Amino acid sequence: MAHEKLSPRQKMIGMMYLVLTAMLALNVSKEAVEAFKNVDRGLSRTLANYAAKNSQMYEAFDKAASTNPAKAGPARDKAYMVKQRSDELFDYLQDLKIEIIKTAEGEDTPAVVGRDVLIDEVKKIDENNVPSEILIGSNEAGKANDLKALIASYRDDMIKDVLNGKNMAIEESLKNIFNTDDGLNKSGERERWENLTFQALPLVAVITILSKMQVDVRNAETDLLNFLYEQIDARSFKFNKIFAIVKPSSTYVMQGNEYQAEVFLTAIDTTQAPNITLGAYRASPAADGSVKYEMVGDYTTLPVDESGRGIYRVRATSLGQKEWGGLITLKAPDGTTVSYPFKESYSVGAPNVVISPTAMNVVYAGIENPIDISVPGVGSDKIRATMRNGTIERGKVKNTKGENFPGDWKVIPATEAVGQMAQIVVSAEISGKVQSFAPMEFRVKAVPKPVAMFAGKTGSPSVAKGELEAQQALFAVLEGFDFDLRYNITEFRLSTTEKGFDVSKDSKNNILTPDQKALIKGLTKGRKLFIENIKAVGPDKRVQELAPIIITVN
Repeated sequence: MAHEKLSPRQKMIGMMYLVLTAMLALNVSKEAVEAFKNVDRGLSRTLANYAAKNSQMYEAFDKAASTNPAKAGPARDKAYMVKQRSDELFDYLQDLKIEIIKTAEGEDTPAVVGRDVLIDEVKKIDENNVPSEILIGSNEAGKANDLKALIASYRDDMIKDVLNGKNMAIEESLKNIFNTDDGLNKSGERERWENLTFQALPLVAVITILSKMQVDVRNAETDLLNFLYEQIDARSFKFNKIFAIVKPSSTYVMQGNEYQAEVFLTAIDTTQAPNITLGAYRASPAADGSVKYEMVGDYTTLPVDESGRGIYRVRATSLGQKEWGGLITLKAPDGTTVSYPFKESYSVGAPNVVISPTAMNVVYAGIENPIDISVPGVGSDKIRATMRNGTIERGKVKNTKGENFPGDWKVIPATEAVGQMAQIVVSAEISGKVQSFAPMEFRVKAVPKPVAMFAGKTGSPSVAKGELEAQQALFAVLEGFDFDLRYNITEFRLSTTEKGFDVSKDSKNNILTPDQKALIKGLTKGRKLFIENIKAVGPDKRVQELAPIIITVN
C-alpha cells in the first residue's frame, strides 16, 4: 500500500487515521484510571496511619524528656528536627498535587478541600499536559528540579545528622526510597530523574506518584523516630545485682569529733567484669558531643573479684598527699565501649602523732595562733609540747566574731623569727614512759599590714561632705584576716589644696583634731582630701606606715 499511487483524499484519510491512532494510544483506559484511584486511596489510608503513629512517638519523646531531660532531651530535640524536615518535604509534595489539579480543573474544583485532595472528585483524570508543564516545563526548568533537590537534601541530612553511621539498614533504605539518580529510558538513553519520573504521565498517575512519595516520607520519619527513641536507652547499662555500700569519711575518730559515712545502694552486672586501669588518662570531645576517655602513657590493670569490684592495694612508703585514679571501662548494650574516670586521694602521715594548724597554713609572728595537737590513743593530759623560735601553751584562740578556733593549743612565734621556721616538738606519756616524736616545722610570717579606713572607705573613694563632717576618727583594719587583732593609729595628717596653697593638719592619735575638722568643714564639692603619713601599731608592737586615702568630695 505504501507503494500505491494515492489520491489527495486518500492521503488525507490516511493521515487522519494515523492521528486518531496516536490519540487513542495516549488515552488512559477506564480500568487504569480506577486502578490508580484505588492505589491513591490506599496510600491516603496509609498516610493517616503513619500520622497517628508518629504523633504517639512525639508524645513519648515529650514524656521521656520531661521525666529525664539530661538523658532524653537530646533525642527529643533531634526527633522534632526530623518532624520539621519531614513536614517540609511532605507539604511541598501536597502543594504540587493541589497546584496540578487546580491548574487542570480551575480554582473551584471540588477535588481540593482546604489542603486535602479528593481523588474521586478529580474530573480531568487523564490530563497529561498540565503535570508535565508544571513538573518538567518547556525548557526542563519545572518544579521537579526543586523537588529533586529537596528530596536529596532531606535524605543526606537525615543520614548525616540523625543516623551518623549508627544504623546502616535505615541508611540504605533512605538511599533507595529517595534515590534521585538519573537513569536510562525505554530506548536505553540517559535521561534525567525528573523526566523519567513524571514526563508525559496522566494526571491520576502523577498524583498517585506524589502520594507514594509522601508515604515514603512518613515511613522514613517513623524509622528515624524509632531509631532515636532506641538511642535513649541504647547505652544504658542493665544491672542484675544490687547491694549496700557504707563509705566512711574516716575509720578513726577522735573523742568529741563526729563520725561520718555515706550509705547508698550500688548495682553491678555479674555477666561482665569491668576493666579497671590505673594511671594517667586524657579526655577528648567525641563527634556526638560526649566526652571520650583513654589511658595515656604507662598504666596498670587492677584485679577484679567475682563481684566485679576492683581491689586497690599499695604500701605507704612516704609521707604526704597521694593521688590515684584511672578509668573503669564497660561494654554498653549497643556494643560501644564506655569509660568512666575516677580520682581519689589519701594522706600518709607520720606514725602516732598529728600536728596541724586548724585555721591557717602558716603561723604569724607576735600573735596567738591556734594549733591542734593529738596522739592517737593518748589522752590530751598526757601530751607535752615545746617550741623553738617562739612559745607554745595550752589555751583557746578567738576569731573576729569572738568564737573559739578549733584546737587546744596556741603558739606565739617570736617577732624576730619572721621568714624563718618555727619547730614544734611533741612528747607523750605512753604506757608510763615519755616518748618524743619527730619535730614538725611551720613557716613564720609577719601579720599582714592593715589598711586605713575613713568614713567606712579605703583607697580613693567619693564621699559626701555631710558624711565627712560626721566623722570623728581614723581606723586601721585587717581585711580578710580571721584573727581578732586590733591596730592603733598613732598619727596621721589631713591635707588639701586651698587657693593654690597646700594646707595640712596633723593628729598624734586616731582622733580628728579641731583643726582637722575645720579643714574638712571648709571643703567644697570636687575638692580632694588627702589622708596620709598614717602610722599604726599592732599586737606585734611593730610600727606600720599605711597607704594614704584620697577622698573626692561630692
